[in-house]
Amino acid sequence: MKNSIGNNITMTIFGESHGPCVGVTLDGLPSGFKIDLDFLYDDMEKRRAVGLISTQRHEEDHPEIVSGFFNGYTTGTPLTLLIANKDQHSKDYEKIKGRLRPGHADYTAFERYNGYQDYRGGGHFSGRLTACMVAAGNICKQILMAKGVQIGSHMEQLYNLKDIPFSSNINVLNEQIQQVNQMKFAVLDAAMEEPMKEAALQAQKEGDSIGGILETAITGYPAGIGDPIFGALESTLTQILYSIPAVKGVSFGLGFGFANLKGSQANDPFYFDGQIRTTTNNNAGINGGISNGMPILIHTCVKPTSSIYKVQDSVDYATKQNVKLQIVGRHDPCIIHRARIVVDNMLSFGLLDAWMSKAALAPFEGEQYES
Repeated sequence: MKNSIGNNITMTIFGESHGPCVGVTLDGLPSGFKIDLDFLYDDMEKRRAVGLISTQRHEEDHPEIVSGFFNGYTTGTPLTLLIANKDQHSKDYEKIKGRLRPGHADYTAFERYNGYQDYRGGGHFSGRLTACMVAAGNICKQILMAKGVQIGSHMEQLYNLKDIPFSSNINVLNEQIQQVNQMKFAVLDAAMEEPMKEAALQAQKEGDSIGGILETAITGYPAGIGDPIFGALESTLTQILYSIPAVKGVSFGLGFGFANLKGSQANDPFYFDGQIRTTTNNNAGINGGISNGMPILIHTCVKPTSSIYKVQDSVDYATKQNVKLQIVGRHDPCIIHRARIVVDNMLSFGLLDAWMSKAALAPFEGEQYES
């Protein structure tokens, strides 16, 4: 089972949705970096289920750092965070444990693990594991922020409702990133918040769910990071994004919009004003798999929540009989508003890991420990 990712720093995730805890280990972090725990807890709060448009499973999500952290600073040894599970309703899954939930990994898990997997709440396949991604990624994000990098996402689209896009003006873009990072429900157009919430509530009333698209912007990331072909920065970040449950599409810059253009329209002309920049940013800050210093812009499609209350066709894995299935329990009518901080923080891990490939021999240039 592949539960670790990364080259210069590695992230290993463990635990199950209804086990005693979930957790994550980061190995390869620089020593002497001061972790802002309040900032970490704030990101955990952005992922936590709150309100009617989220699952009613309410976990505290208060990570406990049990190694690699001393007197407020990273030690350079593996840093492990544990997040307790305290609000499980395992009985909700006992009745349907052999009935394959459409959209979920039930069938593929049976085929992969021969029935020995923990089926409660999706077990190791659960979105519960994204709490670990947020916690570990937040620490990586703090290191990037100390280097002048900003990252933020907003809900570009929820079902058929669309927010305004990020600005192409770098100063406005940086302000927008700061704006969405202060929000629990991240939209640039405040007038879209209530219609989007209403759409989620309507889906819930119908026993259904909805999905959408996140737009992520990254500024301050230097040129020259990434490798051509298999080590392309897009390849690295795409692999990380597809590790997030419910992510089904990723594109950079214009993405599939390139199909409608000619090369003269798609290319980003260069100019010099003290540093080399491009007049447009269709390629989203990456050329040849390597960052060019312009903002990195990513679109991530999050599918509708698979757990819905409508009656669906299914199969009982044990009897191989066709059956009807109605899922019970506590489920989100949409998860995109919670997924955006998962996307931000997992991208932060990938961006830091790639940066360390270029600067592997350079010491961390941040605040140093004072005795």
